[in-house]
Amino acid sequence: MELRVLQYFLAVAREQSIVRAAESLHLSQPTLSTQIKAMEEELGKQLLIRGTKGSRKVTLTEEGMILRKRAEEILNLVQKTEREISLSDQVIVGDVHIGAGETDAVRFIAKAARELYKSYPGIHYHIASGNSVFVLEQLDKGLIDFGFVFGSVDHSKYNSIPLPHKDTWGVLMRKDSPLAVKETISPEDLWDNPLIVSKQDDNNGTLSAWIKKEMSELEIVATYNLLFNASLMVEEGLGYAIGFDKIINTSGNSNLCFRPLSPKREEGMNIIWKKYQVFSKASEKFMQEIKELTKIS
Repeated sequence: MELRVLQYFLAVAREQSIVRAAESLHLSQPTLSTQIKAMEEELGKQLLIRGTKGSRKVTLTEEGMILRKRAEEILNLVQKTEREISLSDQVIVGDVHIGAGETDAVRFIAKAARELYKSYPGIHYHIASGNSVFVLEQLDKGLIDFGFVFGSVDHSKYNSIPLPHKDTWGVLMRKDSPLAVKETISPEDLWDNPLIVSKQDDNNGTLSAWIKKEMSELEIVATYNLLFNASLMVEEGLGYAIGFDKIINTSGNSNLCFRPLSPKREEGMNIIWKKYQVFSKASEKFMQEIKELTKIS
């Protein structure tokens, strides 16, 4: 039984789909199906229960669950051995690919990179920006090593570390707006005003819960994925944008200001990566530095 095929099997267990697992592994679906079938024949046991016609979801048999547990242990041991050997190398170079939304927590990336640069200047960082949906898609496709995301984590698919950071929700507005005289913004302040809201927040319903109205009852004039684009619409007087603090610079000569919501609304941040992922030496060093930073913070 090859380690490579064990990784294939764990990808199927994680995705609960041979099609999605094949996409994440950059394999064709027939190739992956053949590999899994060969493993079942080698062991003489059925490992997966394939869905009925029209359903691509697969579930593990009892033997499949046993294999998943042992495969995790085997691959963890292999990774530990590789790390121990790699630590003896004096030169570590490579690329670390990270997906992140607009958040002040990106400072953790910068701090980790700055510290690592002192010892490992050959490590380079590539950041792809987008909302949580974009980050998860990039992670599932294997295009990034780590994702920085808000909210809860699907621990059946991802490992995670909570960051000691919370982003504060509020309203971005022009300094000459009527609401700019207030220190905080209540739900009632926004009921009859034109709003620009996060497309993701609009979909998951958390804004509706805070503002105490259905989205259809509000005057939503635009939605956005990145707050920078929303800030341009605010500056042109289109409406009030609901988003995170510290993303748009409102100091100095800026025409904009930010006011936090009341009751206060915050979001926690996690760094996540796919389960059973084998890191490069550069990515392993980055992960170690993130862990050290979270301890210090």
